[in-house]
Order: sequence, then C-alpha cells, then structure tokens
Amino acid sequence: MTKVVKFGGSSLASAQQFVKVGNIIRSDEARKYVVPSAPGKRNSKDTKVTDMLYQCYALAEEEKDFSAALKKIQERYNSIINGLNLTLSLDEQFKVIAENFKKKAGSDYAASRGEFLNGIIMAEYLGYEFIDAAEVIVFDEDGEFEAEKTNKILSERLKKCERAVVPGFYGAKEDGTVKTFSRGGSDITGSIVAKAVHADMYENWTDVSGFLVADPRIIENPESIKVITYRELRELSYMGATVLHEDAVFPVRKEGIPINIRNTNAPDDEGTLIVESTCRQSAYTITGIAGKKGFVAVNIEKDMMNSEVGFGRKVLAAFEEQGISFEHVPSGIDTMTIFVHQEEFEGKEQEVLAAIHRLAKPDSIEIESNLGLIAVVGRGMKSTRGTAGRIFSALAHANVNVKMIDQGSSELNVIIGVRNEDFEAAIKAIYDIFVVTQI
Repeated sequence: MTKVVKFGGSSLASAQQFVKVGNIIRSDEARKYVVPSAPGKRNSKDTKVTDMLYQCYALAEEEKDFSAALKKIQERYNSIINGLNLTLSLDEQFKVIAENFKKKAGSDYAASRGEFLNGIIMAEYLGYEFIDAAEVIVFDEDGEFEAEKTNKILSERLKKCERAVVPGFYGAKEDGTVKTFSRGGSDITGSIVAKAVHADMYENWTDVSGFLVADPRIIENPESIKVITYRELRELSYMGATVLHEDAVFPVRKEGIPINIRNTNAPDDEGTLIVESTCRQSAYTITGIAGKKGFVAVNIEKDMMNSEVGFGRKVLAAFEEQGISFEHVPSGIDTMTIFVHQEEFEGKEQEVLAAIHRLAKPDSIEIESNLGLIAVVGRGMKSTRGTAGRIFSALAHANVNVKMIDQGSSELNVIIGVRNEDFEAAIKAIYDIFVVTQI
C-alpha cells in the first residue's frame, strides 16, 4: 500500500509539531511520500512564514534593506532545526535567497521558499530524499499548470525513489522561473504526487478532524462528516467550506484515489474520507451546509419574456460586457433574477443596468442588495421526500424570509437566498431540523 501525506502550515509551525508529524509518518510504513507546507502560525499573534516572505520581498522590490526581515525568517527555521536536534545548516540556501531577492526574482519565488526550506528540514528529519518541486511540477510560459507533462516527469522521478519529500505550493516554468499555485496550493501538490505514484490513499493532515456539517463559528460543536463525495465537496467548497483547496480534487478524482482529511493534533480521529462515489449512507439526510454573504439580486421584468427567443442571452451579455460572472439565475414566466457578488457589481451597476435596457428592453429592473446564499448539500436528499419542505418549515419557524430557492437537476443541493442579517439564523434553523431534532 502507498500513501501520500500532506501536512499543512499549522502542523509544521514548530519543532513540537514536527515531532507529532514524524510520529504520524513513522507509525505507518505506507506513508512513503510527504508534501509539506511552509511553517504556519505557532499562536494567534504569530505570522505565517509565507506572509513573512512576502513582506521581506516587498522591501527588496522597493530596494530597501531586507536583511533584518530575512534574518527573522531564518531564525524561525533555526528554531525548528535546533528543536529537532538536527545537524543541518540553511546558511547557503539563505545566501542564495538573498541574492535572488536582490535580483528581484519575483514574489512567486519568494513565497515558494517557505515550502522549499521546510521540505529540506523534513527530508533531513525523516531520512527521506528531498526533491525540489521546481524540477518536477511544470507550468507553461503563461503560468498555466501542465498536468500531463508534470505527471510524466514526476512519475519517472518517483519510480527511482522509495521515500521522498516534495515541497508543496510551487513548481517552475521551462526556463526555471518559479511559479506558485494559489494560496493553499500545497493541497494541489499532494494530489498531483498521489496521482503520479498511483497512491492508494492521499492523506491531508491539518488542524481539524475533517469536514464539519456546518461552520463552527455559527453552530457550536457541529457534527463531523465521515464520508463525502467529490461532487458534494465541490458544492460545499464553492460556497465557503475551506478545509481543502477545491482544485486539489481534480488530479485524484480521475484516478479514483480517496482523500482522507486528518487532524495532526488528534491522529486517532478518523477524519473525513472524500471519495468518487459510495454506497454508505450519510448519518443525516444532508451532508453539509455552507454559505456566503454579500450578494445582489438584479430582478428583471418583461411581459411575454418567455416567448422572446434570446432574452436570457441578452441580459447575461450585459454582465459579460462588464466582466461580471453570475451565481444563479432563477426565473419565472415574466421575470428573471440574476445573483452576483455585491463587491464586483457595485462599481459597475449603472453600466450593467444601461446595457440591460439597451440589449433586452425590459419593462422594469429592481435591485436588492445585502443577500446571503446558503447551499444545503447531500446525496441523501435525492432519495428523501420533502427535503425542500423541511427547509422551508425550519426557516418559517425561525422567521427567516426566503428570497430565492434553486435546486439543481441532480438533486444534490438546494441553494437558498436570504438577507445578510438572517444568514446565521437560517443556517442554525436548517442544522437544527436535519441534524439536532431530525424531524
């Protein structure tokens, strides 16, 4: 059996955390390939090393003295090295980093050094081979990730290597220029490595015991999700659940490799298993609830709209002209509503309204702002009658007015629009009826 294990920044923030990680890896012979993040916060007042690197490089770009800032970063790593009693020096690496900062090697290069240096320490600590991600993770000249090329190069390299550390978050273009994924991109690297070695499992270790049914900032001690499908995860991630980078799903999904979200600080917890499909029933009708605030509803009315060919296209073209993407488009016989992010829309609202009038010639347009969207997701909803009715009942009892409801044809999710001020109450009401009371 082969497992790829990725550890997040909080799991590698200090020597004490490194020891926990080392114990986890050594406790299972199958954990052969390790993907580390940069050191995260040691406490709430601390700064992540990636942020320290960005700040340090900003000084270099402004041609200010960055030596003190770089020294602080080296001290963070030295505290880990000394805490692990390793005979390792990163002096040479920091000399190279200082030279490249002076040459303005780029903010991607700067940020990537967090994972690069942590990878060197991890390899030394475990006695594994270190493989620089810049040699095996490939981006094209436009900065787009090259999946097939990467898979070929990485597979060949790891075939010759029984146990290895591959730092997360970055790769390089063919000319050697370092390129990073978006923040949280170490999750993606772990997924890429898992695909390359045809792993039986991709374990993603963080500071929580998997996915929770709802946001713990809204629901006190919410239940955890034991098994979730990739499609359910995608819906919840899109609506704000952030335990795993949503793009990390794609490489392993194609290979049928399950992802296990685990807690470094509670290694005996089972965590959440993410799979392509499963016959296991979820504990509740729903799998999870997630949502975001800050949407605008643009309500358009026009008599006989339904018989006018191309009306919807004309309306959406008005948003496209201004570079605004839409979230949902519920419609009736003579009405059409477009939900968009308020931040994107506010600065361009008059241009959009003028374009709608010009292109679609509606009878009237109304705007409603400060709305929240909530996704209720679950594979169990398809086989359970009355799910939408229970949601409406729960919201009615909580005095929450529903502004919009949209159910996908897959019956995997229901999207509900509410006022921002009703957002938390709505999530509590839905959680209560499906999880607590299970009426």
